[in-house]
Amino acid sequence: MQTQTYNQMWQDCLDRLRLSITEEEFVKWFKPISPIGFDGVELRLRVPNESFISSIEKRYMRYLVPIIAELYGADTKLCYAIPRRAQQPSVATDTIAVPRFTQPTDTANIKNPFVIPGIRRMIIDPQLNPNYTFENHIEGECNRLARSAGMAVAVSPGNNAFNPLYIYGDSGLGKTHVVQAIGHEVRQRHPELQVLYVSMNKFQAQFQTAYKNGEITDFIHFYQTIDVLIIDDIQELTGKTGTQNAFFNIFNHLQLAGKQLILTSDKPPVELKDIEQRLLTRFKWGLSAYLSVPDYQTKVKIIRAKAQRLGAHIPEDVVTYLAENISANVREIEGALSSLIANASFLGRKITISLAKDILKVYVKLTQREITIDHIVKVVCDYFNIELDTFNSAKRTRDVAQARQVAMYLSKQHTKAPLTVIGSSIGGRNHATVLHSCKAVADMIDTDKQFKMQIEEIERIVLGKN
Repeated sequence: MQTQTYNQMWQDCLDRLRLSITEEEFVKWFKPISPIGFDGVELRLRVPNESFISSIEKRYMRYLVPIIAELYGADTKLCYAIPRRAQQPSVATDTIAVPRFTQPTDTANIKNPFVIPGIRRMIIDPQLNPNYTFENHIEGECNRLARSAGMAVAVSPGNNAFNPLYIYGDSGLGKTHVVQAIGHEVRQRHPELQVLYVSMNKFQAQFQTAYKNGEITDFIHFYQTIDVLIIDDIQELTGKTGTQNAFFNIFNHLQLAGKQLILTSDKPPVELKDIEQRLLTRFKWGLSAYLSVPDYQTKVKIIRAKAQRLGAHIPEDVVTYLAENISANVREIEGALSSLIANASFLGRKITISLAKDILKVYVKLTQREITIDHIVKVVCDYFNIELDTFNSAKRTRDVAQARQVAMYLSKQHTKAPLTVIGSSIGGRNHATVLHSCKAVADMIDTDKQFKMQIEEIERIVLGKN
């Protein structure tokens, strides 16, 4: 290839690069570089000194790699040469294989930067859903702690008291939305940081592939390069000893390096089973934030926001009907509303309560109202004729203690709240006390017919069957 040709190609490369960096950076670091050859495989560049190599690798490879891949080919190798000094021969100081620049859709195929000599930073798809941002997340009492902590993490990732940030709650309550919103916020505020979201099932699949190929060290090293690591459904680590060991090494390295970890689970750390104690201890180091079911006002806001995004007008009486009758699962609320709007459009009908009843009765169960711990406590207090203040006090007389046990038992049976939440809501007890109370009530049901009849009667009231 003639000099004129590869000089022009390099100029094209610089013209594109100039659009991504400041003029000052361009003049300082790229004006002094000149191409000295390209044979179809290796592009050789003359740089003034080694500091240029270090700076390019550290700051500009994320811009340079895709440009070179497009202009010269994805298999191009980039070689640096330093001019002769004091009779020293010209030496090639580094070789960089330009990776194929395709946006990955599967993190199992992300190349490990440790096996590509010279590249210290890679362009990694963070695997974030563009719709899961704080801008379209509905805040309410059910998620305020997790959201506020997430914003604090995004402002100063790794340098805060919430590391790891552990968000837990039942399926469909928006854990994934919150943690991905944190990822988006970090990328906006700190574009230089590597952010990666991955489910634990995907992490496990990657681990198994690395194990079969003898690449466990590379697998661990790859994750140790991430600045903000978001792991969804950490409870899937249960019983996977090898994966737990790898994740322990990754967790420790990131913590010590001041990187940020964000985890989600359907249970608090104390209720996870078959996970090594050293990991459970580390999960408790930061902040555990619980996502509860949305209250009425939050459901109303969710319905209105979803309708606006879909470009549909929902009358206020229909909004009220949906908020009062759809079970409090964010995913179910949004899915039911989408179904209602779609059916109204296909049938050419106005959205009314009548249509909502007709359409949604086959989509979600509308008849059963949400059962909460507060509702159960009220029913139990009324049944045993105990004042709510007395129930919540430190008083430990037999009748009050038994009422608390019954409330804990029914809360475990009829809500999806974790044991820790049940305990904290009923007298500020821990999960062990809740387990003991549930066992005590179950034993009494088996041995005392009158007590069993009382519990059945209270359950009917709780379920609204009386």
